Amino acid sequence: MCSCSGVTRRRVLALLGAALAVPLSACMDKGTGPVEVRWGKEYCAYCGMIIDDPRFAAQVRGGPDKKVSKFDDLGDAVLWLAKQPFADDPATEFWVGDVEKSVWLDGRLAWYLSGKKSPMAHNFGALPEQRPGAISFAELRKTILERGSTSRCETPEQGST
Repeated sequence: MCSCSGVTRRRVLALLGAALAVPLSACMDKGTGPVEVRWGKEYCAYCGMIIDDPRFAAQVRGGPDKKVSKFDDLGDAVLWLAKQPFADDPATEFWVGDVEKSVWLDGRLAWYLSGKKSPMAHNFGALPEQRPGAISFAELRKTILERGSTSRCETPEQGST
């Protein structure tokens, strides 16, 4: 006979289940695809600025542990990824925010329009389909790598100028 008054086996199991469900669902990562971004509360992996605009944000999932890195500007993600040993690995995922609908797009399949005012002044916006003036991911990558970091984006290695 149980000496705990008012506590049934069913209640203990229900409480235990509820206690375990919250942390598991909060940490659940499918291992592929973009993850949730806490807008205005997370920092760019390249420049350290706050990520707060879903239209220009990006995520990279790669490396042996498939870790997700988040960025405030898709140009910063391109620059960061170019320095990673897994940059050309087909398993590396690159996700960008749709400049018009604020949904995630596969960055390698997206099309990019220049002339958009982005957080770190790379000034490209991603679209799901080709439009006049839009360039492919390969062209975007080449352009961003040739330009390098913008005057708005000073990485910790660069220091103050």
